Amino acid sequence: MTADSVRAIWCRELGREDIAVDDDFFALGGQSVIMVGIQGAFMEELGVEVPMDQMFLNPTVATISAYIEAQRTPTP
Repeated sequence: MTADSVRAIWCRELGREDIAVDDDFFALGGQSVIMVGIQGAFMEELGVEVPMDQMFLNPTVATISAYIEAQRTPTP
C-alpha cells in the first residue's frame, strides 16, 4: 500500500515513529532539506517523481499518497 511506504519514508526522514496519515509534514518539523530527501526516496523506492509544489500542496501522508496513486494510474 502506497500510504504505508510513504509513512515509512517520512518516519525515517523525519526521525520519528509516531506519524499518522493526517499529520502535516510542516507541523512535524519538516523543511526543504528533509523534503528533498523524501523526494529522492519517492523516486528510488516508489519509482515516482513528486515535484516540490506537490509536496507543498499535499502535506500529509494521505494526500501525497493519493497524488502518487493518481500518477501511477494510466489516463485513458
